[in-house]
Amino acid sequence: MTKTFAAKTFALPLSLVCVLLLAAPVFPQEMNVLTAEEKEQGFELLFDGTALSPEIWQDERSIAGYPVREGAIVCDRGGNLFTKKEYGDFVFRFEFKLPPGGNNGVGIRAEAVDKDAAYHGFEIQILDNSAERYRNLRPYQFHGSIYGLVPAKRDPEKNDYLKPVGEWNFQEIIVIGSKIIVFLNGEAIVAADLDQFKQGPNRSEHAGLYRTKGFVGFLGHGDPVQFRNVRIRSLD
Repeated sequence: MTKTFAAKTFALPLSLVCVLLLAAPVFPQEMNVLTAEEKEQGFELLFDGTALSPEIWQDERSIAGYPVREGAIVCDRGGNLFTKKEYGDFVFRFEFKLPPGGNNGVGIRAEAVDKDAAYHGFEIQILDNSAERYRNLRPYQFHGSIYGLVPAKRDPEKNDYLKPVGEWNFQEIIVIGSKIIVFLNGEAIVAADLDQFKQGPNRSEHAGLYRTKGFVGFLGHGDPVQFRNVRIRSLD
């Protein structure tokens, strides 16, 4: 079983195939609650629709920059909003809604709330690809890409698998060892083995490549991107 995208293909090990089968996307669903299947699989609910818990999310200033409105987390002032717990291997699920030209990101295996997760960890892009001002971005800057490393699969005829601006999208990020898979609205848009960037002609100095765990969260850039149904399953 292989996946073919802009990055090198890789054979999915049996353990990862099992995770993918168990982690089939569920969208839409009841807002900000775990499904029965997710409870059985060990998912943690990171947002209950009413407030960001300081028991789950770190840094009071960051929490204040993401107010809750009508059951959704809204990126207001921006900045990094990270979990208090660190995760190495995991399945991260959430829904997001973009405003016109919206820009945000998902930080994974991030080192610290005051460091740029795109380099001290990894950033999975969240972006309105259709915005005119983003027309000439580098391939690894469009939605779903692993910033600076792996471009996401795109299809302009399908709006790059994004829902129209103002509608809710479902995204799932699976991280196991050096492998990262990104699903957008049920479509696999990234399947990459990051070990390819540690050696040979593609060798990168990206510090995040050598992190095996870290914080997970959102990387606001000042646009009012919204999030809901935020949950995670640790595979550590």
